[in-house]
Amino acid sequence: MSGITRRSVLRGAGLGAGAAAVPWLPAWAQPVSAGIVTPRPASLPTLAGPDIALRVAHQTMMIDGRTHHAIGINGTVPAPLIRLRQGQDVRIAVTNALAEETSIHWHGLLVPFQMDGVPGISFPGIAAGATFEYRFRVVQAGTYWYHSHSGLQEQMGHYGPVVIDPAGPDPIVADREHVILLSDHSALHPHAIFRKLKQQGGYFNYQKQTLAGLLAGRDQPAKDRASWGGMRMDPTDVSDVTGSTYTYLVNGHGPADNWTALFTPGERVRLRIVNASAMTNFNVRIPGLTLTIVQADGQNVRPVTVDEFQIAVAETYDVIVEPTAAIAHTLVAEAWDRSGMARATLAPRAGMTAAVPALRTRPLATMTDMGMGGMGDMAGMDHGAMAAMSAAPDACPPEHAAMGHCQLAGQTGAGGMPAMSHRMRDFANAPELPRTPVVQTISPMPVDRTGAPPQGLANAGHRVLVYRDLVALAVNPDVRAPSRTLRIHLTGNMERYMWAFDGVKLNAVTAPIPFRAGERVRVTLVNDTMMAHPIHLHGHFFELVTGHGDHAPRKHTVNVAPGGTATFDLTADAIGDWAFHCHMLYHMHAGMMQVVTVRPEGAA
Repeated sequence: MSGITRRSVLRGAGLGAGAAAVPWLPAWAQPVSAGIVTPRPASLPTLAGPDIALRVAHQTMMIDGRTHHAIGINGTVPAPLIRLRQGQDVRIAVTNALAEETSIHWHGLLVPFQMDGVPGISFPGIAAGATFEYRFRVVQAGTYWYHSHSGLQEQMGHYGPVVIDPAGPDPIVADREHVILLSDHSALHPHAIFRKLKQQGGYFNYQKQTLAGLLAGRDQPAKDRASWGGMRMDPTDVSDVTGSTYTYLVNGHGPADNWTALFTPGERVRLRIVNASAMTNFNVRIPGLTLTIVQADGQNVRPVTVDEFQIAVAETYDVIVEPTAAIAHTLVAEAWDRSGMARATLAPRAGMTAAVPALRTRPLATMTDMGMGGMGDMAGMDHGAMAAMSAAPDACPPEHAAMGHCQLAGQTGAGGMPAMSHRMRDFANAPELPRTPVVQTISPMPVDRTGAPPQGLANAGHRVLVYRDLVALAVNPDVRAPSRTLRIHLTGNMERYMWAFDGVKLNAVTAPIPFRAGERVRVTLVNDTMMAHPIHLHGHFFELVTGHGDHAPRKHTVNVAPGGTATFDLTADAIGDWAFHCHMLYHMHAGMMQVVTVRPEGAA
């Protein structure tokens, strides 16, 4: 398991002090980074437009002293930082030195659909030995990233950051900046990982409840364990792939490598944080420093100060920190299931380290994660209260009701809620869904969870970012009311490891999701599974419906909590065919992907 020990910290301090250049890492990701100090030097250690050449090939990389096979770009993993300027035209020639097809998707960049880089949807892919030239105008500013959209190559290191400077003055003032690219890496080949998931959904979960834990009074009491076992549900099943096989990386460095970002006390330091992992949401904090969120998914937001935030797969957040003392600080990116962490150091000089906090207790799924959030106080009952309720005559614990074993008192008949079943496998709750094997559960009462802390952070003991904290810095470009609504269910079958939209895997989809060019649509995503899904729409930004009106936060990826909903308003302003998918790589690979098509008015 990927853990932090005193020995690894001391070893990392030695690596940081040496600060030797590493050939398989780009300049911005070397063991010690001075960052980019304002005013920026004339020549940046990055790739910049208008003409850029990239070569995709197999290579090796070193993580915590061990050699691993990887797929890199221009000889580095992660790939080089591409730095562009808003308004410029760029030409990026990508040569494929692999023996298989590859591609590059410009995640979050608004480009013509032919340049979006999704094989089979927007272009034919880049064949082995071939070169493809991406051409587009950069129409935005902010922090983004790029990655393969072919097979499972992204898991092997085929990803890198993109920074786009605004055409005019940057409203975000900083003295120095660092790119913090988070990822997960396994010595196990990604196809082997996927095969094991198909064979056993919880294969990588080494944090299950145990008899020893029960005897020690940890986690669920015996009665609740029996109830969840009877439902064939595991409350510890938070992440499909865990620290049992993953090492969590900062800029390609493992926890023992101690990647170090330098600062001068008193500076405003901008951290451009990108989650380029395949399957891991990270909880990010820097003990001793407050974090001011100034940008989400490349879009400026009103500054909001927190102590911790969760960054879902494929999201980006720009954060300002202001260290005042000449001491080191640990940047902690803890995996959402607490099975490991990525770790780096912010320090005035190389070789310094700070205390590395221990991994916190891993979260357990709740009734709300089952989609019973609409039960209000009952969904928040502790397990002891549930046990007491079930001891009462004719009582029905919520978890039994969810699986159809009994009915909740007062929830049926004239005085109850006859229109809604409380069973998680009752298609009456979503009659529009097909009865396919990819619909194992249906949330009985899903609720909008964008105002609640992410899973496992409700009791963090400090200020945690929630989506409703995000407010756009400028008025949204389109403030029209939606002309229609669309409801999309996120469905899955953990036992067979299948994932889909509306119960239909990508290989069974017969028609795309249609939009008319320019129309305004309100889309509600309903998560019928007990796992969070970061959903990404290509070619567009959308406005989260979180109560901020014409200053709603604009994003390209939204993490939909288990058993919850998330709603956004979309202006279909990009003609063409676009990918729409869960950004958990193995979920997408297992079928949770669709095509959105935007056609001109009157087009067939």
